[in-house]
Amino acid sequence: MALLWTVSTERGTCPLLIVQPNRALVDEKFQIVIMNLLPNQKVTLHALHQSEDKDFWEAFGHYISDEHGSVTVAKDESLGGTYEGTEQMGLLWSMKPIPGSRSGLRLRKTNVLTPMVIHISVYTGHLSQGFSQQTPLTTRVIERWYVAPGVQRVNIREKGVQGTLFLPPGPGPYPGVLDLWGGGGGLVEYRSALLASHGFASMALEYLAPEELRTADVDVSYFEKAYQILQNHPKVQKDCIAMLGLSFGSAITLSMTAYSKVIKPQCCVCISGSHVVPVDKSIFEVFEEMKKYIDRVRVNEENQIIHRDIILPIPSDPALKVDVGRIKCPLLLVNAGDDQSWASVESAEDMVMMMEKAGNRHLLTVLTYPGAGHLIEPPYSPHFRATNFILQDIKEKVVMLWGGKTKPHAYAQEDAWEKILAFLWQHLYFSSNFTVKAKL
Repeated sequence: MALLWTVSTERGTCPLLIVQPNRALVDEKFQIVIMNLLPNQKVTLHALHQSEDKDFWEAFGHYISDEHGSVTVAKDESLGGTYEGTEQMGLLWSMKPIPGSRSGLRLRKTNVLTPMVIHISVYTGHLSQGFSQQTPLTTRVIERWYVAPGVQRVNIREKGVQGTLFLPPGPGPYPGVLDLWGGGGGLVEYRSALLASHGFASMALEYLAPEELRTADVDVSYFEKAYQILQNHPKVQKDCIAMLGLSFGSAITLSMTAYSKVIKPQCCVCISGSHVVPVDKSIFEVFEEMKKYIDRVRVNEENQIIHRDIILPIPSDPALKVDVGRIKCPLLLVNAGDDQSWASVESAEDMVMMMEKAGNRHLLTVLTYPGAGHLIEPPYSPHFRATNFILQDIKEKVVMLWGGKTKPHAYAQEDAWEKILAFLWQHLYFSSNFTVKAKL
């Protein structure tokens, strides 16, 4: 067999690049195999993506073909590049802006109804730069989607609430998820789109949008109205709803779950958040309160903002924290061991003590990922150690240090997403409240 591959290659047979599936959800793994190479041939496997902001992102790994002239990414080691080792999805999670790009970039999908288009190419030799000046041996184009076929996107503009609801295909009703992002603001849809692709009616809620929503007008009632809109949708099982928050969205999730008479979720997921910022007034007032501690913010030698100290030390005064002892539903905390934006690990430790004292510790599950940074996103998303950011409390553009190292962060994203989905399925689909079996 080896002789056949060698002879055919020497006669000029083109290398064959196989990527399967070539169209998939962003959290699905792909298989990459290169065939028809010479035995022990050095090649570079390269991925290139142009973002919606027209910036180019790339990743690459250095491989040596086996005695049959083949490379199988799932079992062969990358010897160098943007990732090393046996990493099936390294071509995605190690993506970085190409040399010469604008600084502080973050890759995020805005229009989830179109795919992320990625060009995967094979180059001869072990290259680390100048890919645009080289001719690849072969190229394949793949699509990565946040929406599965049949998922519906519904604009929500009701009772002053702004958001987007994503509905799984079929009649439903489905369990619901109220999805809150952090202090970066805007309407971020891609996580909700992906949740709907896994069977949840998920509503991405916009609550920080300076052009339309004044923070002074966004208070507890805003989140309660959003919850009711989701709850009352005909395709949502009204007593099977979860809240999911990241960063500042976690503070809102914890506050609403602990204190609201309207919001009664079946379970909650909080990613990289804290209970030290109670949201019991308008968002404007919360940010004004946070300004008092702005002198705790540090700046490193690269002029990057380290925000985590703003809530340290964790206060002992109960009035300065969400009383998580009041929470009556299962709660999953997902924390990053190298979170430089929020002191999420220290917050989780304090929450454990508070819930033990209150007698509801059995409701709490804590996941902590050493080496991961603040921005724990869906699987195979690139790791962003620091990016441009608008600090809402002082309305200033900065470079925010999120923390983390690329490989452990990638592992955290993959593991956390799997556990988040399992947690939601356990407490929504398999709960006693879910009475109608939805068809996906």
